[in-house]
Amino acid sequence: MARKPRLAAGRARALGVPTRGTTNPNRLRRVDRWMTGTLSGFLLDAADPLVVDLGYGATPITTVEMAARLRTVRPDVRVLGLEIDQDRVDAGKAVASPPLLDFRRGGFELAGARPVLLRAFNVLRQYTEEQSFEAWDTMLSRMAPGGLIVEGTCDEIGRRCTWVTLSADGPLRFTLACKPSGIDVPSDLAERLPKALIHKNVPGERVHALLTDLDACWATAAPFAPFGPRARWVESARLLRERGWPVLDDRRRWRLGEITLEWAAVAP
Repeated sequence: MARKPRLAAGRARALGVPTRGTTNPNRLRRVDRWMTGTLSGFLLDAADPLVVDLGYGATPITTVEMAARLRTVRPDVRVLGLEIDQDRVDAGKAVASPPLLDFRRGGFELAGARPVLLRAFNVLRQYTEEQSFEAWDTMLSRMAPGGLIVEGTCDEIGRRCTWVTLSADGPLRFTLACKPSGIDVPSDLAERLPKALIHKNVPGERVHALLTDLDACWATAAPFAPFGPRARWVESARLLRERGWPVLDDRRRWRLGEITLEWAAVAP
């Protein structure tokens, strides 16, 4: 039997390999806004509000921004940034303010932390699909009971994003998020699909059917264009739900350029 590819372990047994490190201020504002808007009750109910930002990149700016945004929901939230590259950890230490914001060397094993919430963005793109599933399992095994992982991908300036929300039971939800004025068609987000889906965007797969239907809804919603791209996106989300897709949330979140569905709707 062929052996499964293993995640690389560096010194101190940090699992994984360094990312390219690309990061920009506000790059992850859309996923942060989604977390503060939809997971606020989850954070408020947490006995120990520890949140991990895994693989934050060359600078700690997006971790610092996430910490500030999450504190609007719960002021005592503790954020831990984890990176495999020691120079990046040192850059984080320079702006740390323990215990509310700290940085440590670590990878998919989470450096011994047991967070209730974990954000891992632009981390798994460099791995194979099988390795990405292995990373999901590794991270989930380290989470606090009932913990959630938000894992996804975005472009360099954060205007096109997708992510998966996972629990110990597996993937729960799939979210598309964008600046509606920055796309020609919704399927422009296909290049930012998470690793679990990006190779499944082919005819016969659910995620391909979703993007095809969403493009069709976008075309049908063209009469809303004079009211602005947001209005057209909202109408597209409504039409998508009308077609039978399990679209969650309501117009308030759709106006932010989001569409969230049950994972089963796109599962490979």
